[in-house]
Amino acid sequence: MPSGLKRRHAQGADDRIQKKRPPLLEKAQSAEGDPFGLDEGAGDHKLSGSVGFGDFSDALAGEEVCRIIRTNSPVDTASAREPSPGSKLRMPPTGAEVRAMKVAEELFMSSAFKLQIDALLPNIRPRNPRNQPLDRFLFSLHAYLSSLPPLGPQHPLAAARALSEVPLLSIPYPLPTPTEDANWKVAFEKPANITIVGSWINNVAVKRKDDEPWVVDVAGLFQEKDYMNGRFFHKRAFYLAVIAKHVSDPSSKLNVDAYYESKRGDPRLTMLILRPKHDNAPTDFLKPNAVIRIIPALSPSSPIRRTRLSPTRGNLRVRLSDSAGSVYDNPPTPLYNAVLMLAFSPQRDVLSVNTLKDDTPAYRDALSLIRVWANQRGYGEGRRTSIESFEGSGPWWNSVLELLIRGDEHYGKTNKKRRPLGNSLSSYQFFKAALDFLSQHDFAREPIFVKSNGGHLFPPEEYSGRYESVFVSSSSCINVLAGVPLTSIEMLKHDARVTLEVLNGDTPTGDPFTEIFLTDHRDLTSRFDIVVAVDLSSAAPTRLSMHNILEHGSFPGALLAFLSTRLRQALGSRVKAFTLLRPPSQPRPLSQGLPTSARNVFVGLILDPEHAFRLVDHGPTATETSSHMAEAFRELWGNKAELRRFQDGSIAESVVWHVQDSDGRAHIPTMIVQHILTRHFGVQGDAVSSWQSEFDALLRLPAAITSHYRASGFKAALMAFQKLTTSIKGLDKELPLAVVSVNPIAPELRYTSVFVPISVSPGIVSTLPLCSRFVPLISLNLEFEKSARWPDDLAAIQRMKLAFLERLAQALAKAIPGLHARIAIMLPGGVPLTADHVQLEIITPDGWAFALRIWHDREATLLDRILHAPPGAFSLHDLENARTARRLHIQRFIAAPRHHHTIAALHHRFTAFGGTVRLVKRWLAAHWLLRLHVSEEAIEVLCAAVFAGVGPARVPNTRERGFACVIRLLRDWNWSHGMTIPLYGDSNPGPNLYSSAVPGAKGVWVLKTEVDPDGRMWTVDMPDVVAAHRVRALAQATHDYLQGVESGVLDVHGIFVHPEDDYDFVVKLQPAVLPRYFQNVTVDPSVWAKVGNFENAAPADGHGPLRPGFDPAEAYLDDLARIYADTAKFFYDPLGGDRFGGIWDPSISKPMPFRVMNRFSSIPAPKGKEKGRDRDLVVLNEGAVLSEIVRMGDGLVLR
Repeated sequence: MPSGLKRRHAQGADDRIQKKRPPLLEKAQSAEGDPFGLDEGAGDHKLSGSVGFGDFSDALAGEEVCRIIRTNSPVDTASAREPSPGSKLRMPPTGAEVRAMKVAEELFMSSAFKLQIDALLPNIRPRNPRNQPLDRFLFSLHAYLSSLPPLGPQHPLAAARALSEVPLLSIPYPLPTPTEDANWKVAFEKPANITIVGSWINNVAVKRKDDEPWVVDVAGLFQEKDYMNGRFFHKRAFYLAVIAKHVSDPSSKLNVDAYYESKRGDPRLTMLILRPKHDNAPTDFLKPNAVIRIIPALSPSSPIRRTRLSPTRGNLRVRLSDSAGSVYDNPPTPLYNAVLMLAFSPQRDVLSVNTLKDDTPAYRDALSLIRVWANQRGYGEGRRTSIESFEGSGPWWNSVLELLIRGDEHYGKTNKKRRPLGNSLSSYQFFKAALDFLSQHDFAREPIFVKSNGGHLFPPEEYSGRYESVFVSSSSCINVLAGVPLTSIEMLKHDARVTLEVLNGDTPTGDPFTEIFLTDHRDLTSRFDIVVAVDLSSAAPTRLSMHNILEHGSFPGALLAFLSTRLRQALGSRVKAFTLLRPPSQPRPLSQGLPTSARNVFVGLILDPEHAFRLVDHGPTATETSSHMAEAFRELWGNKAELRRFQDGSIAESVVWHVQDSDGRAHIPTMIVQHILTRHFGVQGDAVSSWQSEFDALLRLPAAITSHYRASGFKAALMAFQKLTTSIKGLDKELPLAVVSVNPIAPELRYTSVFVPISVSPGIVSTLPLCSRFVPLISLNLEFEKSARWPDDLAAIQRMKLAFLERLAQALAKAIPGLHARIAIMLPGGVPLTADHVQLEIITPDGWAFALRIWHDREATLLDRILHAPPGAFSLHDLENARTARRLHIQRFIAAPRHHHTIAALHHRFTAFGGTVRLVKRWLAAHWLLRLHVSEEAIEVLCAAVFAGVGPARVPNTRERGFACVIRLLRDWNWSHGMTIPLYGDSNPGPNLYSSAVPGAKGVWVLKTEVDPDGRMWTVDMPDVVAAHRVRALAQATHDYLQGVESGVLDVHGIFVHPEDDYDFVVKLQPAVLPRYFQNVTVDPSVWAKVGNFENAAPADGHGPLRPGFDPAEAYLDDLARIYADTAKFFYDPLGGDRFGGIWDPSISKPMPFRVMNRFSSIPAPKGKEKGRDRDLVVLNEGAVLSEIVRMGDGLVLR
């Protein structure tokens, strides 16, 4: 059992269990973390934010923030308006207040949403940007840097050797590294200017890590040709190393630790990080958690002319061979040029943001909302995996708002000029407009040039074909999307579409604010349909030139760009969006010049269900086999590509994916990723991890058992049902009344049973061991034509049903040779004789087992007469029996058929729905909650919330993601408020027939639908408060455990292994005699491998009959739960569990006075110093109860 899944006791109890906290699983992590996702520190709930020159972090408890925000919700304000006893009534709102509420509704989504935003914004900004120790340190640092001595020009390698004499210091020279024949020099002079830039100086900072450097102007050290071959980056690296040497010297008395850090893992973006040492000195700025970043930059007066950095120019000279006389390759270097242009941008960005902030009142708030939204989805920095190339993307969000406010430049005949929105919108309107732009704009085909007063430095034509996407800001004239793969942009578009759906009200919880701003959406398992972890440490790409490596700044950068391009070509229309994710860059010691490349990256896929699982990828036709497209197709797929003829007569290049079943089709996208990695990057299968197969194994029966089955599968069960229905409807002449319909109500016929339905021929029962003889009964409802000859007595109706079923059994046995039918009277404890309790069990010649019950609508009328009779007409016992019988009638004959057809329709509508329900049922069963505490129908309705209750962009397309989404819903759902699920669409629900079926409900879950506005049909008795707390704690622990995906290590099987430490008692059963043991999560094959001392010995009762639906352990637990309802609660895995646990009712755990006919077995309490009446106390006789439990389970309990 993984250590992440532990138990803890939940708070609260029901009416009978008030004092004892039931055992629940603990969280896998000690804290939920930051509700904003702004700082990744686990457990401390601190949010870090930039202060312009560094990383500002202010301690802020996440729970406090959520409490502050949510107290402004309509529910809380409504309750606040209710006058308390003795208080004065409040005055109605004034005209000004009404106008203010109207304005809030017009400028924001609602007045409540505006109040939530107003509460959020102060909590995501630095509370004390003017910190005295920080200010004192800045003055000291400024004075110290301004007094540094100069270093004369020297060869770059000589300079590196000289600095290497300093312990633990190296120069972060990027590629191409300097050589001995370099004819240029490096030098150092004190900074010409030191400027604080970024969001802090403009007062637009939020509590998160941002690329906000403290810029030092080093323009005087460069020459006009330093833009060539990385010379600028080499000189800047030397300059940083010299500063690092001085500031880390104890004689500087700055008391800071210095580190290198490279954004996006690009050595060309290396900066110097300063963090304080905690010594309580006057300049100790540890308390605000500030981090100072120093980046050498260029002023407009630099000798390097920006016109030399056009996207069409090539500034990297790459020799084509090693010979001295060879020519150089000089293709355009747009990415290299864009990175160098960043050295000119800091001051321009500061002025631009300041102008926007002054001209647009809502700009600051809008920018804060966008940054919080982006960081919650991994478009920024933190300690968790982030979207590729969005690290340090602060200027990008500024540019998006700038585009909305000012519009863009018009060029060409096809470009449509974007009209500016002006500066009078609210922050929410700007935020929503930004999402609308991101969700709709085609970044691959439509370049964006933000409107600039002085025009752009380079014409639009020079950007064409040089970048995957183009977005040129007005201030810096830089393509802020340079180096960002198109796949990351498509993922951003997808997230924007999802957020717009939430804003439009498509969320199961009904709280869009929490979903958008407070919920962390960086969880891989609930965000992506498929997550593939790739170890690139052994990657050897086939087509990666030295020019590409230099263009991207490093081998890992070029590798990821090539991987993104290849996967995009291969996956095509199978995905709506996909992206690469990798760990964020981390500060490194000064002794490490270059950043360490991320070994593991993740490929996150969001599938298009219409195309994701197709078996064939079509390429160019036979007439195009000699074209460039055909060559590219064959080069992409290698030996998988072949020329094939199709049924329509066409001949085309194609790739065929061979799978064995429907589960295999869900693996096709993963197979494509694996093939591309192997063919183009040399990454073998053991370096690629996907957890789909491990989840599939949880829903499969052991192969040693299934080999004995005659048939299995949902389609086979449906065909058997159709065949039986046809046979029954053909018996009109043999029955007194004609059969109108046969309605299925079993999960086996709606694709939601945990295991696929199976058929076992009675002739092979003797070959199966006892622990694998369970065959499920598929429940059906039989409806006859209406007749006035039915009796008006409830007991007589049950006898009439018995006669009908007997006649039907005889007719079927006569019409279908080999069919077996028998009458079963089902009267479990608590079910009255007036309730429906007769069914016909049928075993078809093919081995399928069905259970038929007769629906007679007159029963409900007779039961209503009893329930609505005048007081005193019936005894309390009769009324209780009638209430129970009516509830069973409504559930079985009214609600169950409608529920069945709706759930079956959801399976056909959403490809992952059925698999999600099966996994959730398996999870709850494995943790001993299914059936005894949570019904299967309630699980199906709950799972529908993450499919029918959300917009199309958020629907899971694989059962693994669906499972993770349901787990997340169970973790976050406040079940005391209930949940509304649009399960039945726009159908007319008609009258509420369910309301009278749920008086005195004990269950705490409320799952409302159109036809069940009370939400109690499937949760009337369960789960109670104890089980509900268990479910929530299990969901929290499982959610935390699923985060192991980010470390590349996840034991899926461990999620379904249940710990037993905190039960008051655990009873073990004999697995060899349990018919369902072969379904156990931790099944032991040795149980059925041998019988006695001989492996080939036949079972002792090999000639026993086939008993469909027979599970002695299930009946045993039902009896225990009924008999000891006031003594203990029992927990059991109905899917082959070989043990069960119990907890004593805490209300009877303490000594209490003796009473006649007490509700529990008791013994005298131990004698103490009590006097008088206190001496006649009794306590629970635990030993006697356990002995009785063992006695009742004789033959089942393992002694």
